[in-house]
Amino acid sequence: MVALVLPRLVNTAGARRSASVAERNFTALRSAYWLVLISGFLEPVLYLFSIGVGVGALVGDLTLPGGQVVSYAAFVAPAMLASSAMSGALSETTFNFFGKMKYMKLYDGVIATPVQPFEIALGELGWAMVRGSLYSAAFLLIMVAMDLTTAGRALAAFPAAVLVGFAFGALGMTVSTLMRSWQDFDLMGSAQFTLFLFSGTFVPAEAYPAVLRWLVEVTPLYRSVHLIRGICVGGSGWSWLLDVAYLLALTVGMLALASGRMSRLLYK
Repeated sequence: MVALVLPRLVNTAGARRSASVAERNFTALRSAYWLVLISGFLEPVLYLFSIGVGVGALVGDLTLPGGQVVSYAAFVAPAMLASSAMSGALSETTFNFFGKMKYMKLYDGVIATPVQPFEIALGELGWAMVRGSLYSAAFLLIMVAMDLTTAGRALAAFPAAVLVGFAFGALGMTVSTLMRSWQDFDLMGSAQFTLFLFSGTFVPAEAYPAVLRWLVEVTPLYRSVHLIRGICVGGSGWSWLLDVAYLLALTVGMLALASGRMSRLLYK
């Protein structure tokens, strides 16, 4: 899989064509789109204040598996950051991507040029990461302002949040190529909300029964939360390497699968 994707990533001409796809999305922006960006950023912030701060006043401090004692808000905040990166990437690579491919037939015209399906997928993923990175950077500033992490840890957490966005963006594109109509996105929304609730977001994974805990720990959002929480509050040891490897493998695998699916759909 890596041997298939890596040569395309380092291809200079292909990189320029992918950048052109992302540039097209930027030039097509409308003023109302910024309202969508703001609303997507506010959701995790409201969760942080309502649950992290509000419910946290009742919960008190938590002791993490590594022995660190943190406030409940500091425990929840990295999970909100991971969820924000996931939501921002999925919003661009599911609804918007599906509409351009299925109904606007935008990519039917694009493939009449030298741009290949993989380059379309990479360009759309890059554009999705612009949105996800804006969410992540703004949320990290809030975390630092609320003293939920340090500035140094926030700087280290930013590339981790970008990696989370890449992984979910590639996953979202793959899911979009499998969708038949807008109604199918109801299932995706349910799956996304389930991940949000049961990925160690509001309680440690150790609180679940053994079988359920195993299921939780293999989900991509849990690995994302585990990675970012380890960076923001510390004490995760070298376990972050497993999280990074998991997310990199997910990104490469889903990007290759999405481009293959697009080739079959666009060239049929």
